[in-house]
Amino acid sequence: MSRRMKLDLLIILQKATELVDEHGLDQLSIGLLAEKLEVRPPSLYNHLDGLHELKQKLAIQGVKNLHTYMLQAAVGRSGDEAIRAISQAYIQFVREHPGLYDASTRFPNANDQALQHAQESVVHLVLRVLDTYNLQEEMAIHMVRGLRSILHGFTSIEQLGGFEMPLDINKSFTILINTFIEGIHAVTLNQNEN
Repeated sequence: MSRRMKLDLLIILQKATELVDEHGLDQLSIGLLAEKLEVRPPSLYNHLDGLHELKQKLAIQGVKNLHTYMLQAAVGRSGDEAIRAISQAYIQFVREHPGLYDASTRFPNANDQALQHAQESVVHLVLRVLDTYNLQEEMAIHMVRGLRSILHGFTSIEQLGGFEMPLDINKSFTILINTFIEGIHAVTLNQNEN
């Protein structure tokens, strides 16, 4: 007879992450998760109110994990090198955890304070990286939005299999990020001339 696993929220989220990374967020169910954990579905309700709450917790976990990847990449770097590093970390996170990333962009409750705090930590990290360029505050926010759009757009198209031409996708990504960096330098130069 097999020993039952002692459940806690961390174990539940780890297994749920494995499931969504392998099968996709839309395939996640309490029944499938219970099967993966080798418990009966009612056992999960001791830790969660249901699938809605599970997806919310996955969203928060996804944003936190993305922040960790980007923070580790930024350590010891600044300027252009830091932008390249955090951008590559973002891509790496999505490639390694496609389901968890999907969860981090499709949350049931956008007003959840834990989610907002996690999202703000990512924004503040990118703003700190951009400090090197001495951008005006409003322009720095525009640049954060621009970089997020580039990274989310690129990873979304890649996840959907949209880059099928026989060209190196990583080279395309490098060109894209370098173009973004050139744009920051142009904005900085223009800002200093005015």
